[in-house]
Amino acid sequence: MSKRKNPSGKENPNHEICEILSELAEYEKNVSRNIYKYNAYRKAAMVIATHPKKLQSGEEAKHLKGVGEKIAKKIDEILSTGKLRKLEEIHSDDASNAITLLTRVSGIGPAKARQLVDHGIKTIEQLKKHKDKLNHHQLIGLKYFEDFEKKIPRKEIEEMEKIIKEEVHKLDGDYKITICGSYRRGKLEISDIDILVTHPKYSSSDHEHHKKNTYLENIVECLKKYGLITETISLGESKFMGACKLKEDTPTRRIDIRFMPCDQYYCGILYFTGSNLFNQEMRAHAHEEGFLLNEYALKPLGSTGTPGEPVEIHSEKDIFEAINYPYKKPEERNI
Repeated sequence: MSKRKNPSGKENPNHEICEILSELAEYEKNVSRNIYKYNAYRKAAMVIATHPKKLQSGEEAKHLKGVGEKIAKKIDEILSTGKLRKLEEIHSDDASNAITLLTRVSGIGPAKARQLVDHGIKTIEQLKKHKDKLNHHQLIGLKYFEDFEKKIPRKEIEEMEKIIKEEVHKLDGDYKITICGSYRRGKLEISDIDILVTHPKYSSSDHEHHKKNTYLENIVECLKKYGLITETISLGESKFMGACKLKEDTPTRRIDIRFMPCDQYYCGILYFTGSNLFNQEMRAHAHEEGFLLNEYALKPLGSTGTPGEPVEIHSEKDIFEAINYPYKKPEERNI
């Protein structure tokens, strides 16, 4: 196992526990399809990853938020034997391994993976011989499977960001563009590129009145002409999914671009920056303070629990202040 680093950039002293719990989480999501257990394992792994010292027992782990009795017992087993019996059993099950593998193909979810396995398709090579069973997204996922598996160095996205902003601002200098996800949280290696865009002339009232916009379409066309966007998985008024390539000698990468109304932009940036656990904590705190917070808006909750009109937001800091939550820089949100 590789010694992964924790969010502070230091070596994670509990990397083996974290990797086993993360693997259990993927199994619960893709094979058992138990989202409750998936969330529990994932949350425990993320919390343990931020713990600065090596855990000595499950009892000690129980003091961490998100680690309950059952997970603590598993931690005791890992610490005493160096492995986990449940995971060994999973590893010995061919169908489980095949489902886990196939869900790594972009566009293939747990149900589709199970269906493919039931048809005797258990490897990427076998999948390549049955392309007729795949939709457009899955075909692109298969075509670039090896590329999409590779992490993206931060420097590569920094180069892309420069090109995207320069080219899009040639179209219209009023566009606001933010690359979100783990890139914005300061990570050195990133899985895919998640971009949020807005324009001051398009608000949520335009969206509610079904006022057609071509902002995203224009951006995609511009980046295609430049040669950055190489594949389209899907394109609507608010979301583009596709693939891009920086240079001839760099791998093809997954890219999502979302276009949001200008008055929803900062709630969108907060949400799509993550991490998921940080978002959950902020939403829970907002609720305690009498607000509903999601990726679109911050709304006060009335005495009956009905959300009111959105609070006017002009920056991420406005959201933190409105719900009385200490401001965290993006790189401090890796929980």
